[in-house]
Amino acid sequence: MNSRGDSQAPGKGDPWVYGALANNIWSLTSDQRGGSYSNGLIQPFVNYNFPAGLYLTSAPVLTVNWKAASGQQWTVPLGGGVGKIFHLGKLPVNANIQAYYNLVKPDYGPNWQVRAQVQFMFPK
Repeated sequence: MNSRGDSQAPGKGDPWVYGALANNIWSLTSDQRGGSYSNGLIQPFVNYNFPAGLYLTSAPVLTVNWKAASGQQWTVPLGGGVGKIFHLGKLPVNANIQAYYNLVKPDYGPNWQVRAQVQFMFPK
């Protein structure tokens, strides 16, 4: 056992990472140039990290337009994907692909979202 009282190897953390991000933006005026708006975003996220840099992830981006007509305000996706952290020489790279089906969406919103990411990481 380690100092935390669990049986994880020293230097190894919990394989789960989870949390959420949220924001809302409002207009301060309703003039002709910018219009009037109130839009929100909620992004819950969960990752399960396997050894050797492989991980499963779900990080849907739920959006809301508070000023839209009833039934047209929300986009609520459900899904997830897979990713891998690897090295190009000494440079760590995080690559993943995710797909989400929009359970709730405005009438003319898309049925699916696909997200592909390649992130170059520059540690100190």
